[in-house]
Amino acid sequence: MSTGTPHSETFLELPGPVVGTGWLAGHLGDPRLVLVDASSTLNRTEEAIPGALLLDLDGPFADPSAELPHTMPPAGRLTAAARALGISRTSTVVAYDGKGIFASARVWWMLRAAGFDRAAVLDGGLPAWAAEGRPVGTHADPPAEPGDVELVPQEGFFVGADDVADALGEPGAVVLDARSAGRFAGTEPEPRPGLRPGHMPGAVSLPYTELQGPDGRLLPLPELRARIAAAAPEGRRVVTSCGSGLTACVLALGAHLTGRTEVAVYDGSWAEWGRPGPRPVAGPG
Repeated sequence: MSTGTPHSETFLELPGPVVGTGWLAGHLGDPRLVLVDASSTLNRTEEAIPGALLLDLDGPFADPSAELPHTMPPAGRLTAAARALGISRTSTVVAYDGKGIFASARVWWMLRAAGFDRAAVLDGGLPAWAAEGRPVGTHADPPAEPGDVELVPQEGFFVGADDVADALGEPGAVVLDARSAGRFAGTEPEPRPGLRPGHMPGAVSLPYTELQGPDGRLLPLPELRARIAAAAPEGRRVVTSCGSGLTACVLALGAHLTGRTEVAVYDGSWAEWGRPGPRPVAGPG
């Protein structure tokens, strides 16, 4: 009789927090893999990588009591949402996006922030997968049997406005803004009505698209390291922000890949800071 661990109880190991299309193709259909389409409603399509489940960052994976969009939910809601997708303690989760790498990094960051470390992002997302002629279909239905994962958000991964205000005045910290250069400068309109144009005084602009090549995949590691170090010199704590907490996680992913260990995401981002109120804004002009 074999004394080894049954296949269903072993882990599907990841090569890192980012996986390529070849790796995913080689493990598609593995019962230990939970593949999720984390596309925002703007980027979501009917086409899906076979077996992918829809993960709604504005629905079960958000805090309904929050005034701001797709805010990190409390432990009970996050656990229930993950279990409904069949995520178990032994699962490996890969998230992808219909736009490349956009909202998928948010799933990786949320799970990591809740103590789950077998999660990754598909490099290039659905566009990279489809461009290689790989199969596409429709989204799968949630499994009949829920998972058994237990998710407990940890401190330090997400921060609030007061923490960001402190970081802006701290020589050992850098606040990176993942929005476009035009939105940072206040010369492009904000997609959400009622927000002031501009940026937090002292923040540094690093559009999330600058970490990606023309094909939507992340830049090679040396280039990635150079881009991030130019905006946030080595040795400084990094806080990332964006419009509403999605692409800030792309910067967090890039920073993590380059070995930065002190990284946090401003969950409210410009959807909170940019509202009319006492928070200072450096606007156009």
